[in-house]
Amino acid sequence: MSQTHLETPEDLLRFQLRTAMTMEEDSLAALGELAEAAKSADIKKLFTHHAEETHEQIANLQQVFRLLEVPESTAASPSTKGIGKQAEALIARTAPELRDQVTLSAALGNEHYEMAAYEALILPVQVLGATDALALLKANAEQEIHTSQELSNRLKQLLGA
Repeated sequence: MSQTHLETPEDLLRFQLRTAMTMEEDSLAALGELAEAAKSADIKKLFTHHAEETHEQIANLQQVFRLLEVPESTAASPSTKGIGKQAEALIARTAPELRDQVTLSAALGNEHYEMAAYEALILPVQVLGATDALALLKANAEQEIHTSQELSNRLKQLLGA
């Protein structure tokens, strides 16, 4: 479903929902790459755990599509593509001793984008009164917030802060 011009709040919501699906799919791919690049086992495990949560988030988004009676599809997400390319470039030029710090920092940037994307979805769905869809989007947002806190705490620990 390609939509080149957004004219109504509903058009915008559908587009944001489609980009959220792409965002989560991109995140899932990036998490595998970050886990592979990380050096310490606990950081690899953190990424693996978040990948499992991302599968849940994708399933939640699929359910939101159904609840809002929107055909499930994706839309380009240049932001997540850019975040992924930035992480790849940084990892490629980083000494092995800094890999854990780089992977955590890259993942943290992605989480903050995802948190903002869910906030932008939650508000219009709340206005629609679609409580079941709202609950699923809030669950995804809460997972993103929790993951951001985990990443930040682990990064602080790594830096001795």
